[in-house]
Amino acid sequence: MEHDQIINNLGPALENLFKFQDSMPKFEPLIGEIMSAPVLLLAGAIIIFLGVAGEAFFRKTGIPDIAFLMVLGVVIGPVLGIIPTSTVIDVVPYFAAVALILIMFDGGLNLDIRNVVKTAHYALVLAILGFLASIFSVTLVAFYGLQWGLIESILLGVIVGGSSSIIVFGLVRRFPISDQTRSMLSLESAMTDILVTITAFVLIEMLVSGVFDPAVAVSSFAKSIGVGLLLGFAIGIPWAYVTTKFKNAQHSYMLTIGILFVIFFAEKSLGGTGALAPLIFGLMLGNKQVLSKRLKFKLPEISLDDPTHNQLTFLVRSFFFVFVGLLATLGRIEFIIFGVIGAILIYATRIPIVSISLRKKFPKFDNLVTIAMIPRGLAAAVMATIPLTMGLQNAEYYPQIVFVVILSSVIITTVALSRAKSQMPKDPDIQNTT
Repeated sequence: MEHDQIINNLGPALENLFKFQDSMPKFEPLIGEIMSAPVLLLAGAIIIFLGVAGEAFFRKTGIPDIAFLMVLGVVIGPVLGIIPTSTVIDVVPYFAAVALILIMFDGGLNLDIRNVVKTAHYALVLAILGFLASIFSVTLVAFYGLQWGLIESILLGVIVGGSSSIIVFGLVRRFPISDQTRSMLSLESAMTDILVTITAFVLIEMLVSGVFDPAVAVSSFAKSIGVGLLLGFAIGIPWAYVTTKFKNAQHSYMLTIGILFVIFFAEKSLGGTGALAPLIFGLMLGNKQVLSKRLKFKLPEISLDDPTHNQLTFLVRSFFFVFVGLLATLGRIEFIIFGVIGAILIYATRIPIVSISLRKKFPKFDNLVTIAMIPRGLAAAVMATIPLTMGLQNAEYYPQIVFVVILSSVIITTVALSRAKSQMPKDPDIQNTT
């Protein structure tokens, strides 16, 4: 009864939203015409302005800019139709690949390998428990609420089962948490991105073939992890030394980006996800001085073009959030309702998981930030489009529900981090001594 009452109350409001969307002027004719280039460049300028303003807004209020950029994507995409969703779906693989490479590399570059070693077990427990709890929660919603089949419901749970490394990497650098917590959260999000990608592909193949072989699933997972680790270490360590020979050469940074693209190609070709090798590669380059001591070889001083790298990652990150908004489709009312419920359940299960996993080993503020880190993002958005290319049942509904989960999880993260800010230590240096 309560469930029906919720739908009856929200129904008229959401129907008015859909009517408003349909009544808005559409700009699809601009795409492909002479005016399309100026319009798209103007949209790009607005994204950059909002990205810069969002960072300033965060510094003042502690509220991340993520939701604003996603809403902008909804406005210029599904609402106004300046950039059609169909066009965005066509470029998903290309933009997703570039964003994944650069953000994972940036995340590894800013991790201290000593903290990674100290917190790897915490990150692994958080990643696995959080992934399983998210799958269970969303599967229940899809199976009983949407009346989907069991495997389809599990697939939806897997797609939104992990926190977004792109979002988490950006957020952890903005809060005065300990280096160990920062490393743990970054590593956890990277792990869940890999879990989401591999598990979703295994389930999709099962739905297509109608056959499930646990041995094949385990083998695919192990192969993907092994390929990523092997390429990351095998190329990252030698390249950390090679870059020292360039000194501060004009194009040393761009050569490193070129190597990143090669690594991504190699990992995908060998059956990996494309996410792990860039992360390990960045970790090696970011910790070259530590490695030189451990491996007993002399490593001259070298500095990457940090201003260029920071500006590039800022640009990719800003466009990514708008890109997620462009994928939005305001579909059936129940998709919106159950998408919001799914995000709430993901957050609710996160609280006991953090308590069980960390066991008061970290400061209170760090625990609050850890609980808040449930944003879904790139992996979920990309994997939600895969069923469309496979012709699976209910394939067109995955992007609609996943977008609602992504936006809801980002809003929950934003609110939770804002509340956590009241517990922020007065002396941030205390956090780093933990």
